[in-house]
Amino acid sequence: MTASVKRRVVRAGGWGLVKRLIKPIPIIGSIFAVALAGYEIKKKGLLPGALHVGLDITPVVGTAKNVIEIFTGDWIPDKPSANGAAVNTPQLARNTPQLKAAGS
Repeated sequence: MTASVKRRVVRAGGWGLVKRLIKPIPIIGSIFAVALAGYEIKKKGLLPGALHVGLDITPVVGTAKNVIEIFTGDWIPDKPSANGAAVNTPQLARNTPQLKAAGS
């Protein structure tokens, strides 16, 4: 059972990374953003989601926004879920494990 959960987490993280890498490509990214418009609007809310999709489909602005978001995370946050916490979205790790020096 743990292998199944681990597999799902890896797939979800991989899909998030693929979405972030495809969106900055001008024409393909615009098509991809339009295809995911309903998902983004549901996740972020009507106006923030529409703004997010509108920025993503604009060729130069969307490319710049998505390249920056690869490193900084979403500029337009997700709407709070029913329990009050923001919807969990896969993010790149912000902190990396530090190697310990020998003898410490």
